[in-house]
Amino acid sequence: MFASLPLTALRAFESASRLLSFKAAAHELSVSPTAISHQIRTLETWLGIALFERLPRRVRLTESGERLFQSLHGALLEVAQSVDTLRPQQSVGSLTLSTTPAFAALWLVPRLGRFYAAHPGINLRLDTHCEVVDLQQDASIDLVIRYSLDNYLNLYGLCLFDECFAVYGSPEQVALASERAPTLISVRWHNSKLYALGWQAWCEKAGENWLQHASPMREYDEEHYALQAAIAGQGLVLASNILVSESVSSGLLVPYRPKITVDGAGYSALCVPGRERHPPVRAFFRWLQEEAQLSGHVL
Repeated sequence: MFASLPLTALRAFESASRLLSFKAAAHELSVSPTAISHQIRTLETWLGIALFERLPRRVRLTESGERLFQSLHGALLEVAQSVDTLRPQQSVGSLTLSTTPAFAALWLVPRLGRFYAAHPGINLRLDTHCEVVDLQQDASIDLVIRYSLDNYLNLYGLCLFDECFAVYGSPEQVALASERAPTLISVRWHNSKLYALGWQAWCEKAGENWLQHASPMREYDEEHYALQAAIAGQGLVLASNILVSESVSSGLLVPYRPKITVDGAGYSALCVPGRERHPPVRAFFRWLQEEAQLSGHVL
């Protein structure tokens, strides 16, 4: 059944497609770039179609190449995982997760002790760069946790949280807020589409005229800086109920008029289809679901 399949060429194609570079694929497979180019040409001749557009200093998949990569990558990943499960002495499981610095610092890391206790054989590496990872191209990342309004039709996903934004402050600042207009703390969002006019929306719903009275506004680049400012008593912060949950549980922050909220986006855990069956990934998905249920913010 499989005798005629050009397996060497298919492996070269998968690597070159994922990395979008013949040179990088050659380095990954320990062969020369010329060998990779030859294997791709052989595969294109065998199929009778072009898989790549050769552009100055780079390559780009054709529509047919993209279709082949989507199915081939998942198939090879499943084979690799099946083979790994058959090893007599399996190495310690490893897992690489990409997420935002704020989610890692404010929600994930405080809870990771429970994951390590339940799965001592899994090593977790966190990647907290702000750049969006293309899971179809970067095989070094097992899964991501993303905050977005978008749907991810080509990825396996688990919706984690029903998020909203509310106002929080130290107990002293919340007590003073009913007497005078407070200093307002906000986040300078990298993606304005997610939450463009947060304080204005909240004040309109709450009937507060703080913005008209020119209350001071303090802006930070990251949510964890804004929360630390609020904990230190520098004002009231408009924050995600997900990211503020640990600070509220410990009493460092309390809500101000908790019934007044503004809708946010959603957090989802995502991976390439097929990778969710890899034991470390499966264990982490299950743990995330349990933690989401414990937090009381499940979708």
